[in-house]
Amino acid sequence: MTAPSKARTGFLETPFGTVRGILFDIDDTLVDLEYSMTTALREVSEHLLPGLDQTGWERFGRIFTHETTHYYDQYLAGELTFNEQRLLRGRAALGHFGVELGEGPESHQWLNAYIEKQPAYVKPFPDVLPLLDVLDRAGIPYGAVSNNVHDYQRAKLDSAGLDRISRLVGTDTLGVAKPNPAIYLEGVRLLGTLPSQTLYVGDNRLLDAEGSTAAGLLGVWLNRTGEPGEGFDGGMVTSLDQLVS
Repeated sequence: MTAPSKARTGFLETPFGTVRGILFDIDDTLVDLEYSMTTALREVSEHLLPGLDQTGWERFGRIFTHETTHYYDQYLAGELTFNEQRLLRGRAALGHFGVELGEGPESHQWLNAYIEKQPAYVKPFPDVLPLLDVLDRAGIPYGAVSNNVHDYQRAKLDSAGLDRISRLVGTDTLGVAKPNPAIYLEGVRLLGTLPSQTLYVGDNRLLDAEGSTAAGLLGVWLNRTGEPGEGFDGGMVTSLDQLVS
């Protein structure tokens, strides 16, 4: 990804207009969080689900990553700790297959094993580093705004080889989460740009594309999975390559 005609110092020509800065969501936008979670989940749960076939493991992973996000919402609301919501999601996924992960040492062991193994599988998507190279060459500031706490996401970016993303806003930065406009605008402030000249890119249609657009940014939905977009008339790409090509 070179896009020499699309980038010049301080500006980036995109399909959504000329921008001076870009903010990104992190999970399943910059890093493949779903892969890291489902891979670690299988590794720490195989002894509880011997003989489960690939279809079963895919179902197991989907329950944890997509069908139990209400527990994550409770975490964002301050009703659960981060690890409590992880454990509840794990119990729900295991329970679907008739395995009860009860209180006590078994739960503690399962959770600790997952906490230990999951970070090792966090890697950036293939289109991330080439885009950051383009932005660096063009002098375009960039950063990340996440619905998780700053230090946890800082460690995640660094371990994934994305330490050059130095500007980061977490839910504990201002005490609010997406889609509160303040969290996007704090990212804009760190970039030193204007909202109307700042692209915000993320995989969540509501929290990323629509939320940032409502805050005055140029919101773009990164629809990597080809999810149907009925009723959505905002900016959309299926790969980060499409931001500059």
